[in-house]
Amino acid sequence: MTGLGDREGEPKREPAPYYRYAFHNLYNYALMAGIGAAALLTGNWALGLLGAGLEALWMVYAPDSRLLRRLWFDRLHGAELEAAAAAERGRLLASLSPGDRYRLEALEEKRDQILRLAAENQAIGTDLLRDELGKVRKLAASFADLVVTAHRYREYLDSVDFDALERELRDQTRRAGGKVVEPAASGRSSRIEGLPELAQKNLAILMKRREKLSEIREYVSQAEAQMGLIENTFRLLADQIVTMRSPRELGGQLDELIDGVEVVRSTAREAEALLEVAR
Repeated sequence: MTGLGDREGEPKREPAPYYRYAFHNLYNYALMAGIGAAALLTGNWALGLLGAGLEALWMVYAPDSRLLRRLWFDRLHGAELEAAAAAERGRLLASLSPGDRYRLEALEEKRDQILRLAAENQAIGTDLLRDELGKVRKLAASFADLVVTAHRYREYLDSVDFDALERELRDQTRRAGGKVVEPAASGRSSRIEGLPELAQKNLAILMKRREKLSEIREYVSQAEAQMGLIENTFRLLADQIVTMRSPRELGGQLDELIDGVEVVRSTAREAEALLEVAR
């Protein structure tokens, strides 16, 4: 997913590669090829040197030209970013289940409705509203992140045979003639009395894996709850925004959501590490 720009909630725009745009374009290729061909056919190498000099001047001054940037390079860069965003969105949607895809599309439709209704509400100042609407965009992007991450973790959990894991724990314990002792609250595995050293190690690994898988399931539950909260808040905002008199009415509700998302994202980083351990 794209990062945030200078204004909260807006996509971060990478610096435009002006030198690349100035050199790699059909017009520049045609000019260089034409002059080169003319110099070759006529044997007039001064013409070739003139072409090289013109190309050097072009590459020195064109990338920094404000006029060319505004009329050509920035538009080209914007088109490239839009194409990349469309490709990323297609990849993202293709990775989701139909249910998750519908859920994401429904929230984006609600986001667009909120932005449209806010623009139509003349009682809210446009300048004051910009930051609050940036939060709406940020939350929609965070929702997409949560959908994708939760989907990936659910898929992994679905591939795990928890019953087989529990059976293996019981079998290992029975063969060793010992008793399974849950890990201590500190996270350190307690020693299991009467078990050979190798059995101790094997059981410790199995118990650790079960613990990590449980934590991943807990993250998925938290993400689901946070996504549900975002969905319901967006529906409420769409109902309320027509009669809102101040951007602060919008921002107060969004700030709490953003804080909640950050907590879940912090948990997601922990879950990512847990996923590697649990594999």
